[in-house]
Amino acid sequence: MFFKHIHNRIKVVLFFIIFVFVLIIGKVFYTQVFDYKRLNGYASNLWSRNLPIEGNRGIIYDRNGEVLANNLTTTSLVLIPNQIKDKENTAKQLAEILNVDMKDMMAHVSKKSSIERVHPEGRRLSYEIADKISALKLPGVYLVKESKRNYPLGKTLSHTLGFVGIDNQGLSGLELMYDSYLTGEYGAIKYFSDAKGNRLDLNEVYEQPQDGVNMTLTINNEIQSSLERELDNAVLKYNPDQALGLAMNPKTGEILAISSRPNFDPAHYQDYTTEVTGRNLPIWATYEPGSTFKIITLATALNENKVDLEKEQFTDGGSIQVENARIKCWKHGGHGTQTFLQVVENSCNPGFVVLGQRIGKETLFKYIKNFGFGTKTGIDLNGEANGILFSLDRVGPVELATTAFGQGVSVTPIQQITAVSAAINGGTLLKPYIVKSLNEPETNQVVLENKPTKVRQVITKETSKKVRETLESVVTNGTGRPAFIDGYRVGGKTGTAQKVQDGRYMVGNYIVSFMGFMPADDPEIVVYVAIDNAKGITQYGGTIAAPIVKNILEDSISILNMSKRKGASEKKYNYGDQKYATVPNVVGKSKEDAVKELKGFKVEYSGNGSVVTYQSPSAGERIYEGETVRLMLNS
Repeated sequence: MFFKHIHNRIKVVLFFIIFVFVLIIGKVFYTQVFDYKRLNGYASNLWSRNLPIEGNRGIIYDRNGEVLANNLTTTSLVLIPNQIKDKENTAKQLAEILNVDMKDMMAHVSKKSSIERVHPEGRRLSYEIADKISALKLPGVYLVKESKRNYPLGKTLSHTLGFVGIDNQGLSGLELMYDSYLTGEYGAIKYFSDAKGNRLDLNEVYEQPQDGVNMTLTINNEIQSSLERELDNAVLKYNPDQALGLAMNPKTGEILAISSRPNFDPAHYQDYTTEVTGRNLPIWATYEPGSTFKIITLATALNENKVDLEKEQFTDGGSIQVENARIKCWKHGGHGTQTFLQVVENSCNPGFVVLGQRIGKETLFKYIKNFGFGTKTGIDLNGEANGILFSLDRVGPVELATTAFGQGVSVTPIQQITAVSAAINGGTLLKPYIVKSLNEPETNQVVLENKPTKVRQVITKETSKKVRETLESVVTNGTGRPAFIDGYRVGGKTGTAQKVQDGRYMVGNYIVSFMGFMPADDPEIVVYVAIDNAKGITQYGGTIAAPIVKNILEDSISILNMSKRKGASEKKYNYGDQKYATVPNVVGKSKEDAVKELKGFKVEYSGNGSVVTYQSPSAGERIYEGETVRLMLNS
């Protein structure tokens, strides 16, 4: 019996030993086969170190592939304190090269950390400084690749593109709004060290960084360059408080150009005040629009059949009485008896007051809101303002009258150009946008794509056609004549808005503007320019802003490959205006006969003969009277 119990105990012990042994084998098998990667990762982290390599930020292009923002490769200083043998000497040499305080550098080299990034003085170093540090060959001192944001076109599109901080994070504009897409992911050079931080003689592991997503804008850089040049010229010529401009494709809502003054260099944004860098005026600024707002009143009156522009007449005596307010016309003494088409051509305030009265406040303000005023357009840029409209219960006869000609309401430039685009594109209000697409950097696969978005139909196609024809007449016969381009159909409207300060209208301080588009029969581009408080000149939208828009539209003719239009109207000339004239054909004629034919032009010759064999400009071209025609003479 005693031996039997011993035998059973031996069995139990043996079974226990076998069970433990199986558990150990199972655990080892599980560790080696199933849990190897996880545990190896833990172990690797104990004796591996990473030198970070920054991924490039996504490149920003215009619609035609022109680079607007890219990256420059730079280096930054990284320390491994445990590998630095002579800390004092290392700190001294680095401090001299970087021109920093010895104590600050000593704090870096003595830091109780596995990796110490020298920030900010060691970030994004020049090649000259990097070469000096590399030549020292100091233990524990490393130079790692970093990218620095670069804006190859300088100040161009600065408020819209925005800028980035020292860590390549977006701080404003598109750089901020799309930062999560544009930012790349870090890679690393992984090396191995012992418990004391000493580097081991093992192969390094390279983990490739991931570049950020690329961005393509709707911007046409050639039109953008034209706008930038014209705003710069306006600043030099008129010394305004501010200036801004926008260009849009009215058929799609795509922003083709956008800029404002004062401007800044995004690569050196620290040198400017936040008032300059943080205000993208075309979407942020709010002000009374003045007469450009009359386009909305015109469209409303036509759509509601409240006026026959050609048959109905209005007599302007220079002012109109509305309750206890006398509203004056800009022209002293008024325009006399005129059709309502001439009311628009002449930008006659009393005439537009009558249109507003015919429409009524409920209907007018319904259309104003349907055209998008009083709410954000939703453009894909940060910082957009709402604008300000009267509450309908606060609109009396005077408020209705002033609203009809663009006074007493506060709007943004982006609202204005979007609304006018709806008035001339067939009546459809579109959501404006500036980002065309986001694409993967390697495959170019589309990550995000914006397309034209219809908000609502505001007026009929027939009304829109009448609006276009009327605004073309403004440029041909009215206040917009300085924007006339011979052979091309241009429509537009001037604006001169008195500025408000502390609830009172300022004396002699205006925002002058012009809204122009072409071709007037089928618009491809609409341009809006506003100049705030131009100095040294009588402040009218027609004399200041209209010529600026004309220059941009003239540039756009070749950029957008627009041809001359049949049916283009002749310009109505006033006293002192330069006149266009058609160049006659004088090839084959004698020098004497050619001079007679070219009366009114300046003539220059080359060659020694007596017969014209070539002329420039060619026959049929239209140029200003008094301009030069060059003739080639042969025998």
